[in-house]
Amino acid sequence: MSDLPAAQDVPLPPRPVEPPPPGSTGSRLASLAVASALFMEFIDSTSLSTALPTLARAFNADPVHLKLALTSYILALAVFVPVSGWAAEKFGARRVFLIAMTVFLTGSVLNGFSTSLPQLVVFRIIQGMGGAMMTPVARLIVVGSTPREKLLTAMGWFTMPALVGPLIGPPLAGFVLSVADWPWIFWLNVPVGILGMAAVMRFVPHIRTPDPGRFDWSGFALSAAAITGVVAVAETAGVGLIPWPLQIVLVVGAVACGWGYLRVAARKVRPILDLGLLRYPTFRASIVGGTFVRLGVGAGPFLMPLLLQMALGWTPLQAGSVTLAGGLGVLGARPFAAFVLKRVGFRVMLASFVVIAGVLTATPGFFTSATPPALIMLLLFLAGFSRASQFISANTIAFAEIPTEKVPAASTLQAVSQQIGLALGISFGGLMLHFARGLAGHETLTPASFTLPYLAIGAVTLLAVPVYLALDPRAGSNISGHRRRDEA
Repeated sequence: MSDLPAAQDVPLPPRPVEPPPPGSTGSRLASLAVASALFMEFIDSTSLSTALPTLARAFNADPVHLKLALTSYILALAVFVPVSGWAAEKFGARRVFLIAMTVFLTGSVLNGFSTSLPQLVVFRIIQGMGGAMMTPVARLIVVGSTPREKLLTAMGWFTMPALVGPLIGPPLAGFVLSVADWPWIFWLNVPVGILGMAAVMRFVPHIRTPDPGRFDWSGFALSAAAITGVVAVAETAGVGLIPWPLQIVLVVGAVACGWGYLRVAARKVRPILDLGLLRYPTFRASIVGGTFVRLGVGAGPFLMPLLLQMALGWTPLQAGSVTLAGGLGVLGARPFAAFVLKRVGFRVMLASFVVIAGVLTATPGFFTSATPPALIMLLLFLAGFSRASQFISANTIAFAEIPTEKVPAASTLQAVSQQIGLALGISFGGLMLHFARGLAGHETLTPASFTLPYLAIGAVTLLAVPVYLALDPRAGSNISGHRRRDEA
């Protein structure tokens, strides 16, 4: 996917009151136990994209409407991620994690029995509710069950699913679709999830945390309604899914709920989403710039399978194997980003790589049946590399000015904004594809149908450039270690 759900993309948990004192072996086993479950989640989220054309044929649905299968899951993540930290503190991280896995597996099984797109959307929301709780709570388990001196190693094991899952997901989905029917994309989660749950029950200790107090139900309800309304309008605008009077009602409702949340949050000591954190320039740049980038590149997981399979006639296995190159680019960017940040700083790094990412994001719009697969793989590798370099930098600088006590709140807000950006990006890409198909005057998807969508999402990505250029040249130097020559 364009923005991988890496470990740094989820809320940071508070430190437990009484962390257990396991040795290095125990903390490693605990990390591997939760990592095995997250591995399932990351494979699922990346493999579904490869199956979109197959699902369109199975449900006899418009391919453009299949974007709902992706955005419904992401919407559930955005809405329920803020609940995860409170629930883990209130009821215990291990218990909440096992419940989250049960919900996720239940959604997976139900997805496989879907007979229509509306059913799939409902079951994906259930699956997303479980996924929203899994990753943040898993981090709490790793931090709480690991001695400080072993934390770096434990986090290395914890982040492995974010690196390996997206690499395996697309080719695995292509293989499954070549030997079995599409429901097995979801049903394969069951044995992996059961093994993960057994490992969690065996190796993960109970972690005591302070009572978080009462949950902010009013803030949660208003923020959830506002987020849902915004994403629903973006999903349905211009594609004829719901009548325009209902869209107006959704817009008015979303604005009213958003205004209501601002009023409620102003009276809260710990609002569920602390928008006051946007006063910090580096955090604001990370959120605003990152949202523009996700508005652009977020459409990639939706558009690419349709381009390769429906427009170019590739098999799911061929498409999944080629898109593996993007995941390899992400993997290669991780050691590279720290090296370059130390030499050029965040401002130059962010502005430069968002330009590169924007240009490379637009290039698939010019793929044809004559484009060599090797060239496609190279461009996808470079696109993944540039996007990952940008995202790593943006996610890191977000915390350069945030006080320690506000890090959990900042991380929650960052995670929610990331999911909203991805959902809106998929909606935007689908809308552009719908317009391009209308301009062509026929329903069939051809390579030319994707030129406008890819140019549009590339252009939107570039809107982040002025946001990053407005940063102070020394922004984040306390993290990157970068010093300008006149300071050296």
